[in-house]
Amino acid sequence: MENFEFFNPTKIIFGKGTEIKTGQEVKRFAKKVLFHFGGGSIKKIGLYDRILKTLQQENIEIIELGGVKPNPRLSLVHEGIELCRKENIPFILAVGGGSVIDSAKAISIGVPYKGDVWDLYEGKDFKDIKDNLPIGVVLTFSASGSESSAGSVLTNEKGWYKRSINSSILRPKFTIMNPEITFSLSAYQTIVGIADIKPAV
Repeated sequence: MENFEFFNPTKIIFGKGTEIKTGQEVKRFAKKVLFHFGGGSIKKIGLYDRILKTLQQENIEIIELGGVKPNPRLSLVHEGIELCRKENIPFILAVGGGSVIDSAKAISIGVPYKGDVWDLYEGKDFKDIKDNLPIGVVLTFSASGSESSAGSVLTNEKGWYKRSINSSILRPKFTIMNPEITFSLSAYQTIVGIADIKPAV
């Protein structure tokens, strides 16, 4: 037996139809949000419309940034940082799997940082990081655990370097998990997620 200590402050909201609580949860933190997501899958399954509706019901102003790809890219993170600064956005809502969440975390830590966020992923100034935009999550894909972890992975297209960062401030404030959303995944996506979950032996 190994001794350990465990602390996870992310609020987990689990169950059927729980995505309808998204607006209520976001409202606890902000009245304006960056709605961050990947491709068209959340639109195909109707989740995009359900999220928009629950945010609109709480009169939350929505700024969208889609286009997250697997192994989230630095270029889109740069775009998100500038968008949050320009629009004075105080909160990020990530709707998707690990790549979307990791991209949101990178944006969140990059907004208050004075330099290039990539420097943080390479270890520069990391000890000085004490601030970020809070994020919330609506999970669509079970794999990386980023929905409640302190970690984030980012890929720099210049050289295709992949780096990670870990900081307790990156843990989402809340994560909404409706397991029925994962029913829309293909067999291949499900297998990939299982492989990602399985710990190395």
